[in-house]
Amino acid sequence: MNRYIVLYKAPISVARRFAQATHEEAMAGLKLWIDWSQKLGPALLDPGKPLANATKVTKGSISKTESSIIGMSILQAASLDAALAMVKDHHHLNWAEGTEIELLEEMAIPEMAPTDQPSSPPQE
Repeated sequence: MNRYIVLYKAPISVARRFAQATHEEAMAGLKLWIDWSQKLGPALLDPGKPLANATKVTKGSISKTESSIIGMSILQAASLDAALAMVKDHHHLNWAEGTEIELLEEMAIPEMAPTDQPSSPPQE
């Protein structure tokens, strides 16, 4: 099984509106998340949470920045197509104009793959 990172994106103006939702609007949105997570079951490894306080780090500076990424989740699926099927009708896409989902597959690092060799140096 492969792991997929789901990034929920929205225009900055929409993200600001989301942050000012009433309690009733927030609860209605939460119900949609709960329904989606129950539908996915164990394929949803981490439902994630809203993201905020974007900070850009470069070699020479650290500064506040705006980001269209407003949340994330982690899925497990047998293939990219299977992961796409899990998010293609996600309620986030109907939330407001300009919302989108970016799906990224975690890739293995061959040099970090487990080996049959002992990891400790030989004893003298």
